[in-house]
Amino acid sequence: MDDVTPLLAAVDAFADRLRTLPQSRLSRGAAAEALTLARELSAWTQRIEQPGTAEPREMPEAGMFAVADQVAVAGHDLAEALAAMAPEGAGVAEAVALVEEAARRCGV
Repeated sequence: MDDVTPLLAAVDAFADRLRTLPQSRLSRGAAAEALTLARELSAWTQRIEQPGTAEPREMPEAGMFAVADQVAVAGHDLAEALAAMAPEGAGVAEAVALVEEAARRCGV
């Protein structure tokens, strides 16, 4: 089992920062960027849990005020999948980098 603590910390910190953003920042692209990340993390989880199946299902858009929760859920799901099913050390650093890059693009 891999240590996914860095991923959980990065996801939780990003989601918490998103929750503090005003509507104006969310509507200027932060929400869209965060949703893109949540969808990427969700698809990654599905590929781990169901290898060789059809295209992953896309996480729906639930609105700009729900996107922080979508990031948190997708990130925690990926952490669980990596811990349970991925080879030792596989994916955690890459996932953290994705979250940090999304946070940078959002300016948080």
